[in-house]
Amino acid sequence: MNWQIKVFDELTKIKLYNIIKERINIFVVEQNCPYPELDNLDQQCYHLFSETNGEIKAYCRILPKRLKYDEVSIGRVIVKEPYRRKGLATELLSKAIEFINNELVETEIKIQAQDHLQGFYGSFGFQPTSNVYLEDGIPHVDMEIIDKQN
Repeated sequence: MNWQIKVFDELTKIKLYNIIKERINIFVVEQNCPYPELDNLDQQCYHLFSETNGEIKAYCRILPKRLKYDEVSIGRVIVKEPYRRKGLATELLSKAIEFINNELVETEIKIQAQDHLQGFYGSFGFQPTSNVYLEDGIPHVDMEIIDKQN
């Protein structure tokens, strides 16, 4: 699988357009959840994605420490529908965590997970750190990988 990680300024206009298009298709249209997809955080994030011929197959963004939380965060995790149930989400999360551990030299990671995905994120070592709450009408839970060295 061809994975790329880029800061905002390294994204071409067409790559950025394709990423945002897929995020809107999944989070707003597919999940029937009207919310402000563009939140002024993308400009300071790392963007991890896999594409073929311009088609975004899987994507997430990595938020540096203190941008949204005290910890590094992974967000906007998507796999385009035709590529689901093929291990792409597992590969995506593995690559994101590897980048955070090796390049950002961070071991604590916080996410807002959809409640039904707790088991998936738990398989990477994420533990729930909040009760379930509604975020844009969808049950979510905060989860973290806590620094194992402390």
